[in-house]
Amino acid sequence: MTLSVSVRQAVGPQDAARRDTKGLRDGFVIEDLFRPGEVKLTYSHLDRMIVGGVVPTTNTLVVDSVPETGTERFLDRREVAIVNIGAAGTISVGGKDYALGFQEALYVGMGGGALGFASSDPAAPALFYLLSAPAHRVCPTVHITREMAKKVVLGSAEESNARTINQYVHPDVCESCQLLVGLTMFEPGSVWNTMPAHVHDRRMEVYLYFGMQEATRIFHFMGEPGETRHVVLKNHQAVLSPGWSIHSGAGTGRYAFIWAMAGDNMSFTDMDKVPMDALL
Repeated sequence: MTLSVSVRQAVGPQDAARRDTKGLRDGFVIEDLFRPGEVKLTYSHLDRMIVGGVVPTTNTLVVDSVPETGTERFLDRREVAIVNIGAAGTISVGGKDYALGFQEALYVGMGGGALGFASSDPAAPALFYLLSAPAHRVCPTVHITREMAKKVVLGSAEESNARTINQYVHPDVCESCQLLVGLTMFEPGSVWNTMPAHVHDRRMEVYLYFGMQEATRIFHFMGEPGETRHVVLKNHQAVLSPGWSIHSGAGTGRYAFIWAMAGDNMSFTDMDKVPMDALL
């Protein structure tokens, strides 16, 4: 099994404002998450969030020891949420198997033990998207379906941002320490996400864009409201968002994204809205 971990240091707003395109991508974009037969993790110093892709093929892939966490086992002091955005697969944890279909999730609390990942069909593998944050108490393991998610309808067709937010790991759905995870789906013809923009300095966030055609691109906007920058993203690429940064985007075609947050609180609505005339 191949397990690789890259480490991203925190980047401040003054540094980000001076970076060129490559510098921004090096600091914030995760380009190569899903590789067949591999576990690829990125350890971000933004609230110690770990972002990963696990693609099992012929063999089960196990995540048990990750030296970068400084603990004997990966979940000794961490919680994790895993969303399947591929074909059917199974996650084994604590002596139990959980079958996950497309857009189903599994939350595993601190101390859950080793995680085993398998695909039902090696020729059509599951794509397990992994998100992990430090934890301070044990929360129950929960298998979360789209039907179980709390749904929030926002935006409008007139503003090109009609969308439904499916809240998976959220206090109304699934107990956790600090992770909040959800999946946003758009109505046909809507392309803008998280616009009007906001920031939340008490929590970092990470977006994974998926469900895109090969030629589709996302123009993801980041930076302080008065000093914005953009990065261009393809299908299955993720972008880290510090608390001081906006996180908005528009696509050239239909897409979806998974958002995840970690930080000081569990309030989804704790955000500082940015007036449109403040964006530069």
